[in-house]
This record gives sequence, structure tokens and C-alpha cells, in this order.
Amino acid sequence: MPPLNKNNSAVKRIMQEAKELANDPSADYTAAPLEDDIFEWHCTLRGPPGTEFEGGLYHLRVLLPAEYPFRPPSIMLLTPNGRFELNTKICISFTNYHEELWQPAWGVRTALIGLQGFFPLRGQAAAGVGSIEASPAERRRLAALSKDWVCPQCKQPNHEILPEASETPSSSSTSAETPVTLPEAETTSIMPPAQQIDAEPEQRSSDEEQLVGSSVDRAPEHLERAPSPPTLASTAPPIETSMPVPGASTTVSSPPRPPLLLDAAIGCLVILALAMLCRRVL
Repeated sequence: MPPLNKNNSAVKRIMQEAKELANDPSADYTAAPLEDDIFEWHCTLRGPPGTEFEGGLYHLRVLLPAEYPFRPPSIMLLTPNGRFELNTKICISFTNYHEELWQPAWGVRTALIGLQGFFPLRGQAAAGVGSIEASPAERRRLAALSKDWVCPQCKQPNHEILPEASETPSSSSTSAETPVTLPEAETTSIMPPAQQIDAEPEQRSSDEEQLVGSSVDRAPEHLERAPSPPTLASTAPPIETSMPVPGASTTVSSPPRPPLLLDAAIGCLVILALAMLCRRVL
């Protein structure tokens, strides 16, 4: 294999997709480029559930053009399936037969997911280059046989390339076998369970007494330290009872005068006294 030009956009994109698929595998498909030609990928796809292809494993080739990802790939089925012809470039919306529909953001993963959705189509929707219409019974028979089908180039049966989820070690079994060590703070008690139950009320009562005692001892300290709230008299500004008005004359109010009838009576008595004095003199 000649050395790859790592500055080529197609090579960069293919290497990136291969790394992503290796780091984020799926239970429904697997894909990887060939060691001697990264533009040819071999993939294994699981049949869609709920259809006559359920349980089947289908091996295929994905051929990437030199202008990838700006041009779509070509797809060829290798495993007998009853839906697509073998070793023939099939015609679906994201292959080389419909370059006008292809988007550079799509990739090999997108093509595999889309191909899985095309398997159960029937009638006019399934028509196209490379499509065949086998009976449901024949498709189920081929699906059962597809697990042991071996790719001539990969030299490995499909069920080993894409094993069932139950065959892979589950995380629950591994976690159950792993011994769990508790922190030291949680394993300090060495008393039997019966003694621990009897000791719990005494321990609680002693703890409560300690808490009450500590709170009583601390109460005066908190009260002494707490600042007293400001009073209204200390914070309120002095209120002025009267405000002098510039230019206004200040008058002193006189004490209240006696009634008018009293004044008239006193005047009459004064006049009578003067009249009597004048008569005596004369």
C-alpha cells in the first residue's frame, strides 16, 4: 500500500470516521476500512427488528470515492439476504446513483443506518437498481443462515464480527464480581448487631445531652455578641416644632380679656362712686 497523503481532505475525513466508529461502537453495525485500502470499508449490519430480516447479519462493502465526502459512497451487499442483489452497487438515496441528494456532513455511519431502514421496504418504494423481491419465508431462512456466513476477505463469520449483546460481558456481572470496599469511617463498629441495637438509645441520649449542654453554654456568648437593634429614638432625626418664616413679624399673644358685661358693670360702679363724691363736695 503506498503511503497516504495525510494532508488530503478525503484521507483526513476517512481516518476521522474510522476513529469515531472504533471509539463509539454500535450493537447494530460495525465498520472499518481495509488495512491496504482505506477507501474500501467492510461492514456488518444487523437486520431491522420486527421484520423478516430480524436476527440476520449482513456483510457489505462500502466504496468511497477520491472526492469523499463531497461525493457519495457505493454500497454492495455480500451476504445473501433476499432484498438486494449480491456484489452489485445498489441504488438508494445516499449512494452514487443519487449524488444530488448527498450531503458532505453524512458519512459511513449515516449510510449504514439508512441502509437498515431500506431493508423492510416493499413495492414501488423498494424498486431500484440492485433490488430484489423475495418471499418473507425465504428472507427469514436467509437471515438464519447469514450468521454463519464468512467473508472471503475478512475470513471471519458474521456472528464473530458482530456478536449478540448477550454474548458480550455485561457491566452488571463484572460489577457484581468486583469486591466493594467501604470507607474506614463506615466500618469502625465491631459490636454484634444485638449490642448495637441496645447501645443506640444510650448513645442517642448522651448525644442529645451533649448537644443541649453545648447549646446552653453557647447561648450567653451568642447573646452577648449579638448587636442590639437600633431604636427609633436613636436613629430618628430631631423633629422641629416650629420653623421661622423669613419676613414674618413675630407677635406675642396677650392673656385672654374678661367678658364685655363685666367691663360694663365695673364702669357703672366707677361712675356712681364718682357722682357720690362730687355731691358731697358740693
